[in-house]
Amino acid sequence: MTAGFYILIFIIAIILIIILSIIGRFVSLWFQALVSGTPISLFNIIGMSLRKIPPKVIVNARINSYKAGLKDISVSDLETHFLAGGHVLEVVGAMIAADKANIPLDWRQSTAIDLAGRDILDAVRTSVNPKVIDCPSDNPAHYITAVAKDGVQLLCRARVTVRTNIQQLVGGATEETVIARVGEGIVNSIGSSPTHADVLESPQMITQLVLDKGLDAQTAFEILSIDIADISIGENIGAKLRADRAESDKRIAQAKAEERRAMAVAAEQEMIAKVTDMRSKVVEAEAQIPAAIAESFRSGNLGIMDYYRMNNVKADTKMRTSLSEDENPPEDKH
Repeated sequence: MTAGFYILIFIIAIILIIILSIIGRFVSLWFQALVSGTPISLFNIIGMSLRKIPPKVIVNARINSYKAGLKDISVSDLETHFLAGGHVLEVVGAMIAADKANIPLDWRQSTAIDLAGRDILDAVRTSVNPKVIDCPSDNPAHYITAVAKDGVQLLCRARVTVRTNIQQLVGGATEETVIARVGEGIVNSIGSSPTHADVLESPQMITQLVLDKGLDAQTAFEILSIDIADISIGENIGAKLRADRAESDKRIAQAKAEERRAMAVAAEQEMIAKVTDMRSKVVEAEAQIPAAIAESFRSGNLGIMDYYRMNNVKADTKMRTSLSEDENPPEDKH
């Protein structure tokens, strides 16, 4: 009995040591909260662990918020936000930074921003310390290209200074939208300029026109300034277009001239065919003359003397033609 008693005492001692070691870390958190002026019951801390909530995160967040003056944030609020998948320490840190910077930000709004996937702490920092966005931002070698009314192309890069608009962070357009709108505004401003020289002389005219358009509407940012970082002259697009148009007009005129030439050749061939047809009709008519003469002989309308006289006239005509050709020889072409 004595040996069994000692064994039982030993087992109970081991169990107590294990229980005290497990409870010890909860006691340390409870004591930490107690001395920080934000007492949290020990059973609540143990319950967090059973609900698979890291007690250290909740206790530290509660202490930080309470010491910073945010006493309205309860332990239940912190637990609910963690179970919803939020980042408790980041939200508390953002609220502390916003409170110190006099930026209105309550618990409900900050948790909504965090659950929406936005970095609430970075948003508050950007609201306090504005950041600069390059436009375009994909590659330093890329430029915004626009053409003035005189046809000269301009290449420019802009730097946009923005700060976060906390009130529109949920549902507001992102940084890419701001870059796209600024690029569109710059293209529109350069395109409305009479000459490229006006833009080179006063580049601030572009930024002022862009700012007046209110490009930050419905976005998560507030545009503070737009500055032209680089601007240079590109190609003369207007001259190139005019040259291309002249070349196109030339080809159209050549095509029309070729069409007229083809029509003229066709008309010439048609007239040649008509002349050939008329000659064939003349030959056919001449072939009927001997038959007509023979018919005249048979019917008595033509006598033998008439036939001789006709042959004499033909011979005389042929002779006169031959004499005329002898008196007017053809000119020597050499």
